[in-house]
Amino acid sequence: MLLNTYDPEGFYDELFLDDGQPRPHASPLIKWLQNLPPRELQQHRETAQSALFELGVTFNVYSDNQGVEKIFPFDIIPRIVSAEDWDYLERGLKQRIKALNLFLSDIYNDQLIIKDGIIPPELIASATGFLKPCLGLKPSGGIWCHITGTDLVRDKDGQWYVLEDNLRVPSGISYVLENRRVMKSTFPDIFQTMNVKPVDDYPSHLLETLLNLAPAQLPNPTVVVLTPGTYNSAYFEHSFIAQQMGVELVEGRDLVVFDGYLQMKTTKGLRRVDVVYRRLDDDFLDPAVFRPDSMLGVPGLLKVFQEGRVALANAPGTGVADDKVIYAFVPDMIRYYLGEEAILNNVPTYLCWREKDLDYVL
Repeated sequence: MLLNTYDPEGFYDELFLDDGQPRPHASPLIKWLQNLPPRELQQHRETAQSALFELGVTFNVYSDNQGVEKIFPFDIIPRIVSAEDWDYLERGLKQRIKALNLFLSDIYNDQLIIKDGIIPPELIASATGFLKPCLGLKPSGGIWCHITGTDLVRDKDGQWYVLEDNLRVPSGISYVLENRRVMKSTFPDIFQTMNVKPVDDYPSHLLETLLNLAPAQLPNPTVVVLTPGTYNSAYFEHSFIAQQMGVELVEGRDLVVFDGYLQMKTTKGLRRVDVVYRRLDDDFLDPAVFRPDSMLGVPGLLKVFQEGRVALANAPGTGVADDKVIYAFVPDMIRYYLGEEAILNNVPTYLCWREKDLDYVL
């Protein structure tokens, strides 16, 4: 490959410095690529795409009228995050998620951030993710968001920024895991040379997190993954995560609230469910509280959750933090709740809008 003549033209490049030289942490990768025969990289790409197809790593696009599952896009040139960058991102993400969790607890209870004039009340009231039935809700351990998906971008200056927060039903981790699996099988030498950190232990960490939500006295709590069903665009991920954790994948029709608990229908009768990793939007969770026309949820689910008889990850109501206008106030939340400046900032001059709030340009 002819990389020695590459010119970033003044823009920040993940792999190259301004003078076209490889960044220090990317040097082994660039050297390896330069030694590849011209056709071999394309062959590797085709092999990787075939592997993803065989593994069934697909997704649906709802706006595509053809309704055809698509193979997840795969870039044969890996993106490298240095240890220094990762340490910075980890600190920034932990700070941001901690502040957002405190915000959710506050906004559904004391609403001090409104009373102190940090966020206008009309922005909260009009946010599509704000759920009045969750007012007064106190999840177990005070934790609302157990799994988060924060979208990051890198600007032309090389600085990391947060593009958006995803707390309601974050998705995409299965594609990360399968991407890594295919990359390791395609380029095993690169992983040995560059000492890349593993990601394949994610399912075990996720299961540990979910098990910790169950009441302490339960010797063997039951965890399930709740999916909208096979027609959901992320169904591959739902089944993949359930399989990797070794837990049941269920739909709403497989569950029922009976005798004060959430129960799963099995061939041997009802079985109590203690923790639900839900991949279902808030509006469809409980037709007795939210959308009465929902055929995907479980009537009475919110009630047993409020009573502490079942744990939900993430808690309902977290979608208010995903709102594009609320996003603009996250640095203020960090200062308000933590007394700190944001480590990871929002995108500069970000245009924030909602259909209901077109006059808010931040």
